[in-house]
Amino acid sequence: MTDRTETLLPNWLRRCAENRPDHLAVSCGSVRLSFAELDFQASRLARQLASIGVQEGSRVALLAANGLEFVACVHALTSLGAILVPLNIRLSREELRWQLSDIQAAFLLSDQRYAEVAAALHMALPGIQPGLLLSEAGEVRLQDAASLDVPLRTLIDLTATQAIIYTSGTTGQPKGVIITYGMQWWNALGSALNLGHRPDDCWLACMPLFHIGGLSILMRSVIYTISISLHERFDAVAVNRAIQEDNVSIISVVAVMLQRMLSALDASQNEQGYPATLRCVLLGGGPAPRPLLEDCARRGIPVVQTYGLTESCSQAVTLAPADALRKLGSAGRPLLPVQIRIMQDGRIAAANEAGVIYLKGPSITPGYANRPEATAKVMHEDWLSTGDMGYLDEDGYLYVLDRRTDLIISGGENVYPAEVESVLLAHPAVEEAGVCGREDSQWGQIPIAFVRPRHGCKLHVEELQVHAAQHLARYKQPRAIYLVEELPRNSSGKLLRRELPHLLKQLTLAQQGKS
Repeated sequence: MTDRTETLLPNWLRRCAENRPDHLAVSCGSVRLSFAELDFQASRLARQLASIGVQEGSRVALLAANGLEFVACVHALTSLGAILVPLNIRLSREELRWQLSDIQAAFLLSDQRYAEVAAALHMALPGIQPGLLLSEAGEVRLQDAASLDVPLRTLIDLTATQAIIYTSGTTGQPKGVIITYGMQWWNALGSALNLGHRPDDCWLACMPLFHIGGLSILMRSVIYTISISLHERFDAVAVNRAIQEDNVSIISVVAVMLQRMLSALDASQNEQGYPATLRCVLLGGGPAPRPLLEDCARRGIPVVQTYGLTESCSQAVTLAPADALRKLGSAGRPLLPVQIRIMQDGRIAAANEAGVIYLKGPSITPGYANRPEATAKVMHEDWLSTGDMGYLDEDGYLYVLDRRTDLIISGGENVYPAEVESVLLAHPAVEEAGVCGREDSQWGQIPIAFVRPRHGCKLHVEELQVHAAQHLARYKQPRAIYLVEELPRNSSGKLLRRELPHLLKQLTLAQQGKS
């Protein structure tokens, strides 16, 4: 019999409840739960979920906004050994239906806010068992469910799958990234060794919990035994107030969120800025604008850039706070469990030479669920090819150049041109389509599209926009669609997306010439 003791750890939440039962685990609005209270809520919910058939290995999809329902459900599934499949609440029903079918989810849980959407998805996929999570006066329960007296897991197996999170590849085909408990564990340790750990830390979570950046905060809370200030959505004024009043010490944001926080701070005429209790602003979601970093440096705001992706369980490379000014613009050095190298034309790149970023370590995904070919495409002798471009300087600090060649990052959300193009091409009057990003002061980037109509077909932009809205989440919908006679392609017929911004300039100049 194989000795697996080295992969087994005491249940993280249960240990928190034993060691610091009265310490604040999570605050959400006016509700505050201690670790003992959260453990009680999660255990009761676990037994209710068991009564409808959730068990070890069950794939349980969750359609819920940030809230106590989400938090309790995550820990309840851990106690049952079930697998969480968090769903992006911003996706269209068609996109959600596809993911549920692809991952072969056995259960679909939702909160009250998304009960109607969940009911429609259940009608389309009647084989999935539904469940409605309710939160009343800080008590989370499963509607109309009994409580089955089953033994709950007191140990966590680091090799087991904790979650499957969907992310789009460069082809636009969504894939379920396998997230193990070991990935969460090693990522949390690496982050703590870099950023430091304080027993009185409070991590403000305003990122969606269905993203790895938000979910990893829930895991770090019970690994570190620290508090979470959970916000249902990002609101700059509310976030600034929490930083000022709730002793928030760490917050994770993307650039556009930080910009709005600073604008709200200026509008409030708060000359003192943020309190000293805020010791770290983790900035991810793509390369940060240098003017933003310089503005934060002038204000004395402790911004720490980070680089990661779903496949690396959030952070993979993070700047140490001591290097924030010395290495302005860098994402930092890899966390302790992570190895990094830059590959260029099949060889390891020299210092300051750009290439593809590769990662390796126990916090890197073992692959994609039900996608052996996709896994083999990105995994090379345990090295993950991120597809992202960057370089290491002479001191080994990473500078990220682009998030994948064609990737559009809009408000921190990934938009893949191929996915948008496939929706546009599904319209009967569209012959060709090309999508790229355009700079935007509010969102960082927004997707725009260039479409060549089919010969003899009349096509109206408004008609295409309605079509896109029926099939795509709002942040993926092209904000502008241009009808063109041809799209730039190479000699083999491949679309040259990098030329699309030049095409926009040509169209703009031509329009100015007519006016």
